[in-house]
Amino acid sequence: QVQLVESGGGLVQAGGSLRLSCAASGRTFSMYGMGWFRQAPGKEREFVAAIQWSGKNTDYIDSVKGRFTISRDNAKSTVYLQMNSLKPEDTAVYYCAAKVGWYGSNWRLAGEYHSWGQGTQVTVSS
Repeated sequence: QVQLVESGGGLVQAGGSLRLSCAASGRTFSMYGMGWFRQAPGKEREFVAAIQWSGKNTDYIDSVKGRFTISRDNAKSTVYLQMNSLKPEDTAVYYCAAKVGWYGSNWRLAGEYHSWGQGTQVTVSS
């Protein structure tokens, strides 16, 4: 297990930017695939983005492609989600999560992840 702590959420106007950070404890962070998910009120948790342990492979839900960028710094045990051109529909609690493995797995499924952060609220006003 790895402990995850998100930060960087807040209130921003439509068109603005935020950068979320997820700091991980432990010495094995570089072994994990990392994902960002979000959950809006009354909706199910949905996949947003994921990054392989090395950072070479990434994946995004269609609605954020070209606006969001996931990255990681294994030396700092931190994964980031840069969010640009934010829209009101991006409003949600954002969670980071860690999983073992990448190839042959479905990194878009929440059930694939074994560790989760507590979440950080992102609110985009119109």
